[in-house]
Order: sequence, then structure tokens, then C-alpha cells
Amino acid sequence: MMVKTDDRSAHCIHVLLADDEPLVRAGLAMLVTTETDMIVVGEASDGGQALEIAARIRPDVIVMDVRMPGMDGVEATRRLAEDALVDIVGHTPAVLMLTTFDDDEAVYAALRAGACGYLLKSAAPSELAAAIRSVASGNAWLAPAIARKLIADFANRPSSVLPAPEQMRRLTHREREVLLLIAHGLTNEAVAAHLIVSQATVRTHLGRILVKLGLHDRAQAVAAAYQCGLVRPGDGLPPPKGRPCNG
Repeated sequence: MMVKTDDRSAHCIHVLLADDEPLVRAGLAMLVTTETDMIVVGEASDGGQALEIAARIRPDVIVMDVRMPGMDGVEATRRLAEDALVDIVGHTPAVLMLTTFDDDEAVYAALRAGACGYLLKSAAPSELAAAIRSVASGNAWLAPAIARKLIADFANRPSSVLPAPEQMRRLTHREREVLLLIAHGLTNEAVAAHLIVSQATVRTHLGRILVKLGLHDRAQAVAAAYQCGLVRPGDGLPPPKGRPCNG
């Protein structure tokens, strides 16, 4: 377990690294610290340590390995997504999964747990930096190989698991806004900030969306949003509420 201090600007993206291999953490730390807009503020060897450190230092992003001894990255991410830290520090870090594994089970487990991004360790250093910036700003990041697998999987799902057009029309305007932002990869905290509502309100809307559309989880809601054309690959994030649109 390690917590670091640095004299660099407080405006940098504060990154916590969680991986059970010290050499991997050292390599990641070297890559992150070469970027002028981000800084490594802590290191952890498992999910439990990551949660403990995050509660104390409030990182913006946790780069989390999926498979670690003790508490793995998926379980740690799930606890973060369940607002385990919100009552303590009023802030939930964005989680970027970084792993050698691209199997479907690991991907779905991580995304369902609340991860904002999934990047393979074979990625280029520039991809790591771009992914950290993306999730820190409230957006999602998927490695191209992972995105292709998800799209192929959604395309091969039987149509019966997706809502009919009349079901989509049952959603209120606010429920459609929430679904759109979730499809863009935003966490509940990010959706709440974007719409200027509470996280409890977002959870309520998400529950109603799942019921109205006959879906079981967040992953199915994202698939439905794309399949029904509510959002398309390449679409930009709508402007936050209460702020002027520059377009």
C-alpha cells in the first residue's frame, strides 16, 4: 500500500493504481507521470486496499486490475458503485479496468459492477492516458477490441430481449434523458451532476426504466438504447443542464 504526495497542480487528474504486480504498478506509474495533466497519488495491491486508500485520498480515477488476490477489481468496483464511499467523502472515483483478459465474462462483470472503462494491458501508452482523461471527465472508454465484441454480442441477441418501440414510448422525457446518459457510459454520480439531480433520483429513474422496458440490468439498458436508436456510435454527449451550449 502506498500513498504519494506531489507538488504538482491540484488541477491534475489524481490517479490511484490497483494491481497485485509491483512491476506493473511501477510501469503504469511511469506512464501516468509523463503526462502533464495527471498524477499518481496512490498504489494498492488489491481491491480492499484500493477502497481504503480511495476513502482517504479521494482520487479522480482508479486504474483497477480485474483479477487480484483477496478482493478483486470487480468486487471493489461494485462496492464503489453502490455508493460505499459517497457518504464518507462525497465523491465516487471513476474506475478504469486495465487487464490482460478480454473474455466476455470479465468484461460484463466489470461493466455491470460500474466500471467506466475497460482497457487491455496491451494498449499503447497514449491509449492509457486518453482513457484516464475520458473516464475522469465522466465519459466511458472501451478498447476497440472490447467494443467490437460487445457490438457483435448485442447484434446476436434474440430480439425478444429488447424492448418494442411502444415500450420505449412509455418512458418520460426525464427517463429518456437518463437512459441516454447511461448509454454514453456515465455513472449514476455523473448522470446526477449532468442533470443537476440527486443520485437517489437517478437510481429511481433507472429502476423505472428497467421495469417499463422489461430489462434486467444496466447492460441491457445500454443495449436497448443503441438498438432502438436513442443513441448511436459517435454521438456526442448532450450539454449539461443549466449550462449554455456552445454549438
